[in-house]
Amino acid sequence: MGDIEQPIDSKDELHKLTETLPAAISLFNPLSQENRQKLLQSLATIFSINNVTAATYRSPVESILTPSDTARRSHFSEDRSISPKDFMLQKLPRTDVERVACLAYYLTHYRETPYFKTLDISKLNTDAAQMKFSNAAKSVDNATLMGYLAPGTKGTKQLSAAGELFVRAMPDRDMARSAMASARPRRRSKRAAKEQPEDGNIT
Repeated sequence: MGDIEQPIDSKDELHKLTETLPAAISLFNPLSQENRQKLLQSLATIFSINNVTAATYRSPVESILTPSDTARRSHFSEDRSISPKDFMLQKLPRTDVERVACLAYYLTHYRETPYFKTLDISKLNTDAAQMKFSNAAKSVDNATLMGYLAPGTKGTKQLSAAGELFVRAMPDRDMARSAMASARPRRRSKRAAKEQPEDGNIT
């Protein structure tokens, strides 16, 4: 007889997944898409996970969502009717860098713009009826330094894996910060730590 499955506390499971995600990403990232799929299939075989195919595979980011969230948003193309204003009202960012992360998420998943520039963020910020950035370029740079964004192609930016986790967990701030802390790359030195902006209302 197999092991009897124990009830899973969704919050505890989420914390475990957010702690594991950075390591999983670092292992999958250097591989080609074909080899990622092979590795995924091998893991599925080892852990007796059924029906893991390219069609049903969900990214590690998708997997940390609770079942109810996944059911509502199993694919981004299902419902893109939410306006930028309503999206920001749902997420309730408190700082400029958080606002940049939320806007980047919206561009990525609702505007099909995974790579963007500061001007794209500024325009969407206006569409969302948000307070104007005092220095949009600085806010975008700070969001990148703090791990919400990552460099893209040809001088653009993109939403980082950590930023993705953070925005998805919002407006649950405790869960969002826990996800961000788990996925954010470790600081390299004390000097770099001093130069990095603190979480706060950066303008």
